[in-house]
Amino acid sequence: MVHYLDFLKNEIDELKAKSLDWKIRELQGPSMPHARVDGKEVLMLCLNNYLNLSNHPKVKKAAIQAVKSHGAGSGAVPAIAGTMDLHIALQKKIAQFKGTEDALNTQTGFAANAGLIPQLVGEGDLIISDELNHGSIIDGVRLTKAERKVYAHKNMDELKKLLEEAQGKFRRILVITDGVFSMDGDIAPLDKISQLCREFSAISYVDDAHGDGVLGEGRGAIHHFNLEGKWDIEVGTFSKAFGVVGGYVAGSKALKEFAYNKSRTWLLSGSMPPATVAACTASLDVIMTEPKHVQKLWKNTVYWKKHLQKIGFNTGVSETPIVPVMLGDSAIAQKFAARLLEEGVFAIPIFFPMVGQGKARLRTQMNSALKKEDLDVALEKFEKIGKELGAIK
Repeated sequence: MVHYLDFLKNEIDELKAKSLDWKIRELQGPSMPHARVDGKEVLMLCLNNYLNLSNHPKVKKAAIQAVKSHGAGSGAVPAIAGTMDLHIALQKKIAQFKGTEDALNTQTGFAANAGLIPQLVGEGDLIISDELNHGSIIDGVRLTKAERKVYAHKNMDELKKLLEEAQGKFRRILVITDGVFSMDGDIAPLDKISQLCREFSAISYVDDAHGDGVLGEGRGAIHHFNLEGKWDIEVGTFSKAFGVVGGYVAGSKALKEFAYNKSRTWLLSGSMPPATVAACTASLDVIMTEPKHVQKLWKNTVYWKKHLQKIGFNTGVSETPIVPVMLGDSAIAQKFAARLLEEGVFAIPIFFPMVGQGKARLRTQMNSALKKEDLDVALEKFEKIGKELGAIK
């Protein structure tokens, strides 16, 4: 007899047959370059924890102290009784870090997009989005009644054309882009986007999840392009280079008040727990006072990318510590990752639908705590397995 939930297993079986299924690995201990995964000691090349701040003494100490002083949870959604003095301090620190008038912390970066985008625009408005934007942006856009247009990746001529065609037809126009694109590691041309938005009276919106702590001496893509005061809305996450979890919205004081009055993901979810808030604040302090972490991250990035290319691997269009090893076939990518894990190196295969068909890759990510010796070991394993699988000659 066919059960109405049989489709669950059927769809999973289909994914497995096409080598398009995720294989969950168990991280047994802290997120560090040398870690234990599924009972095996491995070298980690797939951490978003770019600056290793989740293990920084100041960040851990701040979290512990916050539990002692404020407890384990906030006890409410932020708009009712869940906004603590720790949350207010974090908001002030974010604004200082970003050089904006004000900021609002959110439970996650995903919540920032899913909650804010549907409130900024609606029926009678237009959203123009880069074709490779993150899924959280896409889901936020889907929650609106606004009309949607997509421009070819980083194609400013197409963006300009869409803006020209939209003039006089919509109440508001919102242009949305990632700061750094998470699968390819390339950077959005925010300077050109900002110029076009000002020219056509459109709202500029960037999700800088992978730019924070990486670009602009750690302060992100806006700082990288010297656009302080010239960009409208910036959102991001603390789950990448900041080493913790949570999100933020940064911009004008009016934007902050609009967000906390309108964004339902913020209004209807419990606020960030004290330990997390304090750790986020401490991570910002570390980046602002200890530039060595960002500097080492970029030193490792340059070395890693140069030697991967020297071996014969294609690293795509990467401009950041996200360095894809382009393999094309999803089955090859899965086999490569499995063999690497056998050899003590953990790197994640990325395949459809996270990237286009035929564009599977291993997404490697650099970390400031990696040593040259670590990278050399990983390069040796990549070369060995690449030749074994016919990915390189």
